[in-house]
Amino acid sequence: MTSNNLLAFASDWQQQVDECLLAGNYVQATRLYEQAIAVEPNVKSYYWHLGLMLLLQGQEVEAQTTWLLGMADSDPEEIELWTSQLVQVLETEAERQRLQLADYSVAWAIRQHIREINPTDINNLLHLVGLSMALQIYTGDELKALGVLEILKSKFSEVVDSEVLLQVWKSVLDYAPLHSSSLEFTEAILDYVKEPILVINNLISFVYRLAYLAKQTRLAASFTELALRLDSKNPELLRTITSFYQDIHEYSKGIEFAKLSFSAMQNLADKAFANHLLIRGLMGAGGYWEESCAAFDFQKSLLASIVEEQPANLEPSTATRLFNSMFFFPYFQDMLQENLEIRRQVAQVCQLNIENYNQEQVKKLRQWRSPIIKIDTGVKRLKIGYLSHCLRNHSVGWLARGLFQHYDRERFEVYAYLLGSDPNLRYDPLQKWYVNQVSQAWNLELNTVEAAEKIHEDEIDILIELDSLTLNTTCEIMTMKPAPVQVTWLGWDAAGISNIDYYIADPYVLPEYAQSYYEETIWRLPQTYIAVSGFEVGVPSIRRDDLDIPTDAVIYLSTQRGWKYNPVTIRLQMQIIKAVPNSYFLVKGLVGQESLKNFLIEIAEAEGLSSDRLRFLSLDSSEAEHRANLGIADVVLDTYPYNGATTTMETLWMCIPLVTRVGEQFSARNSYTMMMNAGVTEGIAWTDEEYVEWGIRLGKDPILRQQISWKLRQSRQTAPLWNAKQFTREMEKAYEQMWQRYLDSHD
Repeated sequence: MTSNNLLAFASDWQQQVDECLLAGNYVQATRLYEQAIAVEPNVKSYYWHLGLMLLLQGQEVEAQTTWLLGMADSDPEEIELWTSQLVQVLETEAERQRLQLADYSVAWAIRQHIREINPTDINNLLHLVGLSMALQIYTGDELKALGVLEILKSKFSEVVDSEVLLQVWKSVLDYAPLHSSSLEFTEAILDYVKEPILVINNLISFVYRLAYLAKQTRLAASFTELALRLDSKNPELLRTITSFYQDIHEYSKGIEFAKLSFSAMQNLADKAFANHLLIRGLMGAGGYWEESCAAFDFQKSLLASIVEEQPANLEPSTATRLFNSMFFFPYFQDMLQENLEIRRQVAQVCQLNIENYNQEQVKKLRQWRSPIIKIDTGVKRLKIGYLSHCLRNHSVGWLARGLFQHYDRERFEVYAYLLGSDPNLRYDPLQKWYVNQVSQAWNLELNTVEAAEKIHEDEIDILIELDSLTLNTTCEIMTMKPAPVQVTWLGWDAAGISNIDYYIADPYVLPEYAQSYYEETIWRLPQTYIAVSGFEVGVPSIRRDDLDIPTDAVIYLSTQRGWKYNPVTIRLQMQIIKAVPNSYFLVKGLVGQESLKNFLIEIAEAEGLSSDRLRFLSLDSSEAEHRANLGIADVVLDTYPYNGATTTMETLWMCIPLVTRVGEQFSARNSYTMMMNAGVTEGIAWTDEEYVEWGIRLGKDPILRQQISWKLRQSRQTAPLWNAKQFTREMEKAYEQMWQRYLDSHD
């Protein structure tokens, strides 16, 4: 072939090859490369491409033979060069198959050949891991089997493609978050991170999902510890790990990180939240009462300074966290006016900032359609939306079921907005139950704007939130007011947000004068603000003989969290036990709270009661088992100034006498309203003296205990507390009246 013909062939040949490759005609491309080798046998790239064409046809042996032929009679330096060229050819095609054709199987097969040629090519190995996830064959063992972890630990940073590394790492966390290799992989990548903030932000989102959806809080804490290696003073990481360690009852670490968090904060609002976390840790651990009180007094001064300063340009996350900073006030003091006033003032600061940084969204959200729905015309069902993080295996989730089960589907269209929920409903059967009860359920992340826009888009008429100050995300959404009528119910006391119209109560849970202090309008249902049809009860797992308690002894029980153990009430409880011969006090659920155990023992001995009369029980494996184990008690002693709520209802359902101390704030009257709506007044105390008197009387009078137990058993068929269907009708009537008021206000 002449030189001119050779040039013409080369030009035409390359065009033909490209066309064959685009068309997937690998057979014709093979012929063209064979012709090229016949013309120019010394051009090695032809061999690499010919082998690739054979490989794409599934002829692996022939492909390898072709590559070996191209490297025949070569010296070591040439082999190294040509091997590099071959790998580059394979790499280019593997990426074309992955990105342009989305043929992950072919891309994976090509990269397996690259691995045979160079087993330690870390970037190729990373691609193999990524492709195994795309093919859904990833098990988590690949990181070790392919040698990825070993190579990364050897710190060959100059050859690692950091972009590929981080992309594969993020995919691994999404695909196999619970596999042990995922944590090890995260630790291995830290030395290769060029932009720590990108990794930190991804980890923050990941650990929240891990802790609050997958319920793997301890593992989430381990990942957060790794993130802190990148930035030991990152405020969000410090806040996050503080909460995690407190949630898994490692209170010493939780308190230590809370203090580190406080020291890392720059402005008053962030310091207030960090101090809130310190209070949370101290109260959760129990036994740190003096330090807790000092932190609480400091919190008052911090919040007072914020109210005086009236900051208007807080960062969004800072503004929303400020809502939570008032959470523990009712645990320390039963002072309705003071607690609600600071709550209202701080909520105003939060609302000011939320409306400032969400101006466009707020303006859009409040452009509701004209209020033309008439509830008596039957033109359209009222749209009711429920907003919560807790419609799952949670106290709120157990108590709200009746309202979702019994609602009138001809008059109401019900939507559920599940915040921070599991989108695949893998972890929580109760959440799945809620999804199946409603007209439409949205599984949302903790994105306030997205949630508010979805509520607005659905044209919800009345929005009910169930979390209040327990979740700042809910507070921010309600502040943006995506629905024309907004209501707080069940989850906690009212948040003091002016854009919430109503707060659901009843004749007992708030005193008559309470409205003077509430920002929201109190809407009192005629009997009870909550009702259930009952609770699932399992098989008891504890016995008196297991606890070394005589069969004829009187057993008092407390099942509250560490936050609720106020020393004043503990002293009253110890006085009761001391006054009742052959009585014992069981305190349940003190996991990792040695300080609280010691605190209880210290108070008992100060009251002249031997610690031998105290028993400490661990948590039960399930809620059904917990309720069954309540049956070991003769009398349950409630806490004050923060009563039981779900625990009180469970106690009454199990027909066990209860002693409660009534106060003036919502949290100090929960047990009172539940007892009234269960039809029993025995055990309701209005003073500390009455609390002790009732405790002693019930301990010494077995006949009275039997009478109360029988009355509670009979109340299951008659009492408002156990009539979820009737309660639902009363809530629905309230919704219609609320809507009518809204219509009247727009006439």
